[in-house]
Amino acid sequence: MPLDRENVRAIAQLARLKMPEALLDSLAGELNKILGWVEQLGEVDTDGVAPMTSVVAATLKQRADIVDDGDMVEDVLANAPEETRNFFVVPKVIE
Repeated sequence: MPLDRENVRAIAQLARLKMPEALLDSLAGELNKILGWVEQLGEVDTDGVAPMTSVVAATLKQRADIVDDGDMVEDVLANAPEETRNFFVVPKVIE
């Protein structure tokens, strides 16, 4: 079903876009071209093609999930106005 100016006006309203009347016809033509291209994609035979997220089969490098302090405690606490036992001291917020 090709889009006409009324369909484009309704789409613009749903998208909360203010669309000048002069642009509705040209925008309808552009949207119809895009929809035609999408319909062409539906004609492609994809039987036997596995879904993929990239054209290159790759796995991400993973590191061990080890909790550590980054060996930078002194550097981090150097910016603290006050610290106790390697922790920032903050004002009490709940009484």
